[in-house]
Amino acid sequence: MNLRYLILPFALLVTVSATVASAASETVAAPAMSIADISDAYVRLTLEAGTHEAEYVDAYYGPPALQAAATANPRSLAQLIAEARVLTAAIDGTLPSIKVESDRRRAVALRGMLIAADTRLQMLQGRTFAFNDEAQGQFATVPNLKPLAHYDAILTNLETLIPGNGPLAARVDAFNERYVIPKDRLQPVFDAAISECKRRTAQFINLPAGETFVMEFVTGKPWSGYNYYKGNYKSLIQINTDLPIRISRAVDLGCHEGYPGHHVLNLMVEEQMARKKGWKEYEVNPLYSPTSVLSEGSANYGIDLAFPAAERLAFERDILYRIAGLDGNSAEAFWKMQQMTEALSGARLTIAKMYLDGAVTRAQALELTQKYLLLSPARAEQSVKFTDHYRSYVINYGWGKDLVRAYIERGNPDPTERWRRMEKILSEPTVPADLLP
Repeated sequence: MNLRYLILPFALLVTVSATVASAASETVAAPAMSIADISDAYVRLTLEAGTHEAEYVDAYYGPPALQAAATANPRSLAQLIAEARVLTAAIDGTLPSIKVESDRRRAVALRGMLIAADTRLQMLQGRTFAFNDEAQGQFATVPNLKPLAHYDAILTNLETLIPGNGPLAARVDAFNERYVIPKDRLQPVFDAAISECKRRTAQFINLPAGETFVMEFVTGKPWSGYNYYKGNYKSLIQINTDLPIRISRAVDLGCHEGYPGHHVLNLMVEEQMARKKGWKEYEVNPLYSPTSVLSEGSANYGIDLAFPAAERLAFERDILYRIAGLDGNSAEAFWKMQQMTEALSGARLTIAKMYLDGAVTRAQALELTQKYLLLSPARAEQSVKFTDHYRSYVINYGWGKDLVRAYIERGNPDPTERWRRMEKILSEPTVPADLLP
């Protein structure tokens, strides 16, 4: 896979981003503004946009008075879109004069945030974009997707590797259901998993003093886990128990939502960019932004970084299975099943694109999700429900992980260098294009 062709260079990105905006052909005056002024205006814009969509602002830990003012007197969607374009033009006018590389990277990242705001605000007005245009506008990247036919050969191979009667999806799901954590053991299992995720992360990344989180088990959500960052190095981590939770999800969610995932990324952003450098735009985190590619991608890759394959199997078998009351002697069989079915994960994005672009109905998307992701009807419903709610955001998990992995593992570095690269992209302004060769 030649990644250099998968994300456009900056000069072309400007053109594509302008195409995404509905009024791109209109001339927008570019007032003389410093990046600090643009940053302040962006924060106000984001907080006001949050009054139009409950989930728009994923985290904010700036001055409460600023948020109160935004809530009290927000501008209309049309006014906010116009403001986003004025600020984008102001950055374009300022970029050529920026000589310091860190300042230039900051400006480029802020520009991507403004293009994402423009795109999302148009969607809140009712505009529907094609999947790729929506992804490019909100996340500054378009995933390289394989057709479903690519996964047919994998399914055919799995049919021979996984014996039994009935449809393959039903057989795999029935096998996986043998590894569900009893509800009364969820807390100790997750406590142990997150503790180990943190221990492994802290060996390579200096975590701020006083960092901590609260974990809750919840129901009625379209996601399996969520990190609500509260600022001051604190998070609320919620785990959805609508469906039975299998033993593998303890390490998955412990790393993804906690260490070295979302919790650590937010710690690094607050410490290194918001506090140390005083870059105000990092005091607010919109859900739909190029930063989400890095956030979800690094959180997913962080699982493999913290737990190389053999080490993860040993930890789950020797520690988590015992706490969960499961048979550790069967841990390797479950592990092998996960490895065999991992190659199908990319089908989720292909199905999401087909569904959101209208190539298949919702019922067909459910059917395809069961077939290609080997899920039960209930788990397929949860997957499609996520796509209904978050749309192209789904690319940030698999595609984001691919981009982060390619960057961190380029040249096959040793584990210490991999962790150094991980910390670097978590603590500096990073856009998807930065992850390419």
